[in-house]
Amino acid sequence: MTTQVSERTRVAVIGAGPGGYPAAFLAASMGMDVTLIDPEAKPGGVCLFRGCIPSKALLHAAHVLDQAEAAAEFGIRFERPAIDLDALRAWKDRVVGKLTDGLGLLTRQRRVRYLQGRARFVDAHTAHVRLDGELVEVEFDYAIVATGSVPARPGPLAIESPRVWDSTRALEVPEVPGSLLVVGGGYIGLELGSVYRALGSRVTVVEMTQGLLPGADRDLVAPLEKRLRASGVEFLLGTRVAGLEDSGTTVKVDLSGAEVDGVREVDRVLVAVGRVPNARDLGLEHTGVQVGPRGFIEVDAQRRTAEPSIFAIGDVAGEPMLAHKATHEARVAVEAIAGLPATWDPLAIPAVVFTDPEIAWCGLTEAEARERGQAVEIATFPWAASGRATTLDRPEGLTKLVLEPGTERVLGVGMVGSGAGELIAEGVLAIEMGARATDLQLAIHAHPTLSETVMESAEVFFGQSPHFTSRARRR
Repeated sequence: MTTQVSERTRVAVIGAGPGGYPAAFLAASMGMDVTLIDPEAKPGGVCLFRGCIPSKALLHAAHVLDQAEAAAEFGIRFERPAIDLDALRAWKDRVVGKLTDGLGLLTRQRRVRYLQGRARFVDAHTAHVRLDGELVEVEFDYAIVATGSVPARPGPLAIESPRVWDSTRALEVPEVPGSLLVVGGGYIGLELGSVYRALGSRVTVVEMTQGLLPGADRDLVAPLEKRLRASGVEFLLGTRVAGLEDSGTTVKVDLSGAEVDGVREVDRVLVAVGRVPNARDLGLEHTGVQVGPRGFIEVDAQRRTAEPSIFAIGDVAGEPMLAHKATHEARVAVEAIAGLPATWDPLAIPAVVFTDPEIAWCGLTEAEARERGQAVEIATFPWAASGRATTLDRPEGLTKLVLEPGTERVLGVGMVGSGAGELIAEGVLAIEMGARATDLQLAIHAHPTLSETVMESAEVFFGQSPHFTSRARRR
């Protein structure tokens, strides 16, 4: 029999991912009474349980395998690695467990009330949370919706089969199939495809557009595509998947494109065509919250919805669907609730693709400038001219500046290369601080490091690089 319990809180946060738990923790640190609600037993959300963290753990394992093989180039040879899938899964799960345990401890230390269950709005100030045998009615002054997103499975890809995976299933590493076809050449497909390629699968990536990673500049994508092709990954660009059929032992994939037209049979298929906002079954119809045609909750610059008492942050509130974007939005929403003059106005949100090599960019891309008809100057420094990249045997990288003509102001930064995701923060800071090419040129960078390629890109802009003779080009 279900019993009903009523609770009162200043702020109810629905969803405990990288938007939700930072929002709850910040609100608590400001002296607010906070209730954090999530279906999982501990905070972390999709990012920590089934996304960012487990994928990066597996990518690290894949990188170790690749490094062991590449070491032969400089005279160090290892025996062929033996892969223990049970041990690999256990290690990945320990990484996740360590972080979720830590968040659980922080929740208690910050005196945030945690309810494990699914919340649905009853009205603009009340939500019901169903627990085992209990219905908790949570009354709140303000609510922050941070329910994230779920893998997309459109039309012909929406079949129920143990041989057709989404990203969640792929991260469980149930097996290493002999052949894996990845539908989608975005960051999820390329990252997970890289993992299974390193583990021993023959990987084919199918992408409906003419290029991988739509949205990223082509000169940044090219080194990654070249390296993956050399490692044995097959790419079918400009190709659609018209249908999937489980034969009982394999998956028959109906392909239509310039390079292939017909049925291909593979052991497993990974559908990685993006994610959709998780705004359904929240009871939003009982509030004034508006949901747009693409399923995103509509918010203003303070992340407030059309219902004044309800805010929304993270994937459910719009693109880009990035964990760090959700975390920053959490601060904006909580500060707005606290009455502070907070607003969402970042100039640069970094994007990182954790493949090998990594691709990272922030601010204005060259492609966006071209689409807008906006004049920019482009300065690039190839890592083949970097001493540090050469010592790492990774010269395929590139660092790129997108600059405003006349003022030399940094509008965008892009990188491809080993560790690019760690380096992009300097680009974010440069854009947010209104730095000019001169500032990057005159900031002394340690030598030999990969970070000094940022400085050298600025030197390229002025035609003064000691290691590369090309000058900037006007777009």
